[in-house]
Parts: sequence; C-alpha cells; structure tokens
Amino acid sequence: MTSIRLGLFALAAVATGAFAASTRPAVGGNGGAAWFQAKGTDLGKLSTLSSETVTATVALKLRNADQLEGLAAALYNSGTPSYHKFLTADAFRARFAPTADTVSKVTASLQKQGLGVELVNGTLLRVTGSTAAMQQAFGVELHSYLADDGGTFHAPTGFAQLSPDISGSVHAVLGLDTHARFHPNHHHASATAPGRGSNDKNKAPNTPDVPGLWTVTDFADYYDVNPLYQRGITGKGTTIGIVTLAAFTPSDAFAYWASLGLAVDPNRITVVNVDNPPKPSDRSGSEETTLDVEQSGGIAPGAKIIVYVAPNTDQGFLDAWSKAVNDNTADTISTSWGEWEEFVAQGNPASDPDAAGEIQAYHNLFIQAAIQGQSIFAAAGDAGSFDTSGELPAGFNDILSVDHPASDSFICAAGGTTLPGTQTFAISATQNLSIEVKKERAWSWDYLTPLCDALGLDPVSCGIFPVGGGGGVSVVFPVPFYQDGIEGIRTSEPGQTLIDSTQTPPQTVLTLPAHFHGRNLPDVSLNADPETGYIIFYTSSRTKKLQVDEGVGGTSFVAPQLAGVSALINQNAHGRVGLLNFPLYELQFTGKAYNGKSPPLRDIRDGNNEFYQAGNNYDLASGTGVLDVTNFADLFR
Repeated sequence: MTSIRLGLFALAAVATGAFAASTRPAVGGNGGAAWFQAKGTDLGKLSTLSSETVTATVALKLRNADQLEGLAAALYNSGTPSYHKFLTADAFRARFAPTADTVSKVTASLQKQGLGVELVNGTLLRVTGSTAAMQQAFGVELHSYLADDGGTFHAPTGFAQLSPDISGSVHAVLGLDTHARFHPNHHHASATAPGRGSNDKNKAPNTPDVPGLWTVTDFADYYDVNPLYQRGITGKGTTIGIVTLAAFTPSDAFAYWASLGLAVDPNRITVVNVDNPPKPSDRSGSEETTLDVEQSGGIAPGAKIIVYVAPNTDQGFLDAWSKAVNDNTADTISTSWGEWEEFVAQGNPASDPDAAGEIQAYHNLFIQAAIQGQSIFAAAGDAGSFDTSGELPAGFNDILSVDHPASDSFICAAGGTTLPGTQTFAISATQNLSIEVKKERAWSWDYLTPLCDALGLDPVSCGIFPVGGGGGVSVVFPVPFYQDGIEGIRTSEPGQTLIDSTQTPPQTVLTLPAHFHGRNLPDVSLNADPETGYIIFYTSSRTKKLQVDEGVGGTSFVAPQLAGVSALINQNAHGRVGLLNFPLYELQFTGKAYNGKSPPLRDIRDGNNEFYQAGNNYDLASGTGVLDVTNFADLFR
C-alpha cells in the first residue's frame, strides 16, 4: 500500500505521537488519591506471620524510548527502506530493554529488602516475598478485603513507594492489589420487554441467519469475506492470540465450528496460563473468552490460536500482554477486556501519583507489538461515550470517557454498529411493537426509545442508556500522528466533572481536561448490537452443559473478528501487515476509503453512541466505518 501522508509525518511522530507522563494533561480535583480503588469490607491487616508469599510485577522503563515512535512511523511508511521490516522480539529488547546495569541495580535494591527477584521478558521483574517483606520494600500496609461478590482480595492502603536510588528506573508496581479490575465487553439483548426482540427475515440483511442469531458464516456474507475463502485464504500459516482474564472450555469452540461445517485442525488451540488463573466459571467471564475464540477462529478457520489466560488483576493483565508480545508467536492479537482509562492512568505509579506509570508500562508493550508487526485489537466498550457507566459506585455521575486499552494509540479500537432490519418486541401478552432500522448505524440503543415509551419507562430504568459502541477522546494519549489533520477528529469536551454525591455536600472528585487534542476512538466498527447480534456455544459452570446463547453482542465480538480478519489479510499479503490504524487513516487522508470500483470501507452515517453522532467520513461513533474485508485485504497484495 502506497503511503503519501505517513512519509510527511514520520519525523513529527516523535514529537506529537509519543505518550509520556510529561504529556498527560493535568486532571483537576483530587486525581492523585486512591478514590477509585475498588474496596470491599476491610477485614484488617494481612498477617505477617503467614507463610504464604505475595507476588508483584515491577515494570521497568525502556531505554531509547524517544526513538520508538519514529521507528514505528518508518516501519509503516512505504516510502522508507524500513517499510514492513519488522523487528524480532530479541532485536527489540537489544535496542530498547533496560540495560543490564539498570536491571542489576533495581534487583539488588529489592533483594536487600528480602525479596526474590526474577527478570521476565527483559522489562519486567517478578518479585516474591513474605507479606512483611513486601510491605517493607514498597512502603505500604496490605489489608484483606471481602468483595461484594463474596470473594476476598488484598490491597494496599496507599501507593507503592520506592527508594530514590531506583524509582527513576521503574514505571509501576503491580500485584499488590488483587481485586478484579477489568470488565468484559459483551452484552446480551435487552430483557426489558416480556419477549426479546426478533428480526423480520424479509427485512433483515441477506444472510443465512436472522440478525440476533448470526454466526461467522453470516459475518462472512455480509462483510464480503467469501471471495478470500474462494481463493483458499483461510488464515493458514498465521497465528491468532487472545489475551483474556478468564479460562474457558476449548471443546465449546470446536462444537461451534463443527456446527457450521468448518474444517479446522483439532490441535489448533494452545492455552498459555499466566500467573495461575482460576478455572472456567460464569462469574469470572468465561463466556467472554469462549466467544473470542469462536469468532476469531471461525473467521480464520485455517489459523492457529494461542489463548493467553491470566487472573483478572492489574498484574495478570500486564503479564499476559508481556507474554503475548515477547513470545512474538501470534501475528494478530485481540482482547475484549478493559476499564476506564483514568483508572489505569492513576493506578500504581512507582512513587508519584501523577506519573501515569501503569498506563505507560502497557503502552511500551503495545508499541513493541507494532514494531514487531503484530496487529492488536481491543474492544472499545459497550457503554457508548460514557465508559464510566458501571465502573463507579452508586452516587457517582457518568462523564464522557473512553476505555483502555482501546484508547492506546498503538491499538486498533473496535467499535460497534446495529444492522438494518425490523425488530419486533412483545410489550404485552397480546401486543407487539415493531421498530425498523433502515440502515446499518452506529450502535446505541436510542432507537429502542419507542419500546421504552410503550412500557412507560425512562431510558435508564429501561436499560437502554448508556449502551452502545465505545468512542470518544482520550485525555491520556495525545492525538497520534496518523490521526492528526483527519476530518472529524475532535478534542475533549468541557464540563466533564466527576462528582461524589454520597457525601454531604457532594464533592468534586476530578475534572477532566477540556479541549485536549487527544487520541480519537474507535478506529473501525462492525456489527455489535446484541439485538442484531450472534449466537455462541458455551458450557455454563452453573448447568455444566453445553448451551447455545442467542442475542449476544458487544464490541467484544468486533475485536476478535478483526483479529480473524487480520489473519486472512496476513496470509493474503504473504506476511504480517501490522497495526491497521496506519492504512485505515491513510485511506481517510487520501480520500480513497469509500470511493472507486472496490472501496475498502463503507461509511456509517446514521446513529450515534449516546453523545457523538455518526456522519460523513471519520466520526467518534463508528470510526472510519465498516470493512469490505476482501477489498481491504487486497490493498496489501
């Protein structure tokens, strides 16, 4: 694919695209406080007499970090000699990993505190020790808590502190807090009406199954994947990675693929357990992992799949990403888990609450993946433009916000749409209500307002607000150079103040910066509305039986679908094509996204995601639109 714009902006990348603590805008209020840390009932201090060890991950800073974005720009600019000459993981570590002296210095300091230290993947230190040693080493007091769901976890009463001789070498300390932080981004069809919505086959898209009962076969028909299959492009020779925080039952995926007549290798799935994750269960989110594998592997039936499973903790998520990126076996990786980016930006700094150390540790891994040619996709969220919804306790208001890791500038953020068709709902035993969606639109459930009106419910009590594809403006990551100058790119909105109304009088917690020129998301969208969604095969831990769930959706589907599509693109291109953000926005810049005989994208101009309206070209409701998969893949041939 020729590159016009990226060549012009390659040098600007270092200045405008890089994320560092110094570029993060000031957050008003008591943003440095641990107000956001989820705590249950405090059961008191952890016993220092227990023989049980505590583990943590210390994320070290990279060297030559100022060269990363410029290198990435060159690798994705077809006008440079470096175009698509991606680095191996070993080559990346040789150039950017902390020096042996730095590693030795930090290791020695921690070992003096009585901790065991092991270097992992060149940039992370796995630290183990007794409760007393951990508390002493990081200057915290660890307490045990009873969570709302009945489980227990431990957490510090404050931020970790490091001695001055090593604090400058460390981004973050993770693992001292073991509460479940991240949420999956899948959603079930609305249960408001006595009868769930159904689609009129005569007015639904021309696919074998009715929307709401879609499979990957329907996806292939609607988004023009079949011409690739007809050429023998199935993802063969490629590997898909799934980074997830819940274990699953692999036989579910094989049953799903078999039901569709897909010929797959019975040994195609490899499970890599990171940090001892729990067994599959409904409560942990196993349905999420199941659908990720079924969708990605169904779209690319010839690809191998590696599932990186970790516990749902800050340490587990970072360690899983580190494993997936540094193994460098997966050509394309997706995740459907996330949380409000402000939680990550303020979480677990090495010593300074404003250092945004944890989010920088993730960013280092994502840009490493791009430099290695790995394509990464993340669900943009299912709360529309209000990612705080469901993340905060009762008594806090929702504000315009975006989900991480989708908000990172070196991830392709997966947004959502609603398919056209007529949906019919039973609003009583004798009365139905039909709602027609005329065109594929950005996903929010505002189109279900007539249903709620008929039931005498407001949007919140009806369960339709805020629901939709995630999107908005990051206030952590500056606008990346590939988005700079694109029509439709916006700055952050004013007036986004988080208020705690459980106090008298209500207290301002923080105010997000207004008019910040931040990273915009999503990047691209696909069908995600549960009302026009999918079926999954899933073994519930409650029934112990394989069941077929209908009307499931969310941007959790779009991220693995894009990973499957990326596997097809790689085979079609005879090699890795890497992060898709670069070609997606180049098409916007050159005006070739929606025009010509074989347009690679279709613009979504209807609908919204609760605040941002879909419109011509790029928008924060649907991104660059939806893919014509074959036409997009052929750009790389």
